[in-house]
Amino acid sequence: MKWHQALGFGADHYRFHDHDKLAHYANAATDIEFLMPFGFKEVEGIHSRTNFDLSQHEKYSGKSIKYFDPETNESYTPFVIETSIGVDRMFLSVMCASYEEQALENGETRVVLHLPAPLAPVKLAILPLVKKDGLPELARSIQNDLKFHFNCQYDEKDSIGKRYRRQDAIGTPFCVTVDHQSLEDKTVTLRNRDTMEQQRVNIADLCNILSDTVSITSVLKTL
Repeated sequence: MKWHQALGFGADHYRFHDHDKLAHYANAATDIEFLMPFGFKEVEGIHSRTNFDLSQHEKYSGKSIKYFDPETNESYTPFVIETSIGVDRMFLSVMCASYEEQALENGETRVVLHLPAPLAPVKLAILPLVKKDGLPELARSIQNDLKFHFNCQYDEKDSIGKRYRRQDAIGTPFCVTVDHQSLEDKTVTLRNRDTMEQQRVNIADLCNILSDTVSITSVLKTL
């Protein structure tokens, strides 16, 4: 449950559902359910299969596979706890929770995929403001430096606003815009997908600023 909730969709989106009817070999079973647009649905099943599986192996192999516990001075056939996370169901839950058609203050709408940054396929988009004056060359240089740390996209087609919208729609958590000031002071504009806030940062600091946020370690550290 900690792993699921660490993705940041809210604890109210998850619940345990205990099974009333159990398989003949089980003594407990519960599901982790996620609130989809069509109701709570299972994303993970957890079952205590008792010692049924290993006792059957023991029976038909004719070999003892008991565990000796030195603290209790007893031997016993271990229980099996089976947990199964459906990748397709988890993908669906992430997509359902992330997708939004958002109304903006200027009356426009944008499609934004609020993917947790560690799960986003593209971590960073690097966008030269215009396709001239040395901006594409600097943008490519930034991409070449950062591509060894995380997946980056380069995009120079259409207006900067349209490019932001394209990245919002595929869930890219951050965009870097390279402009004429970048050539002078080696800074760029870093845009946050969810808040659309922008800040001026040094090109040399980009890797440190983004690395922990877009890495799966940011999720694992919360567990």
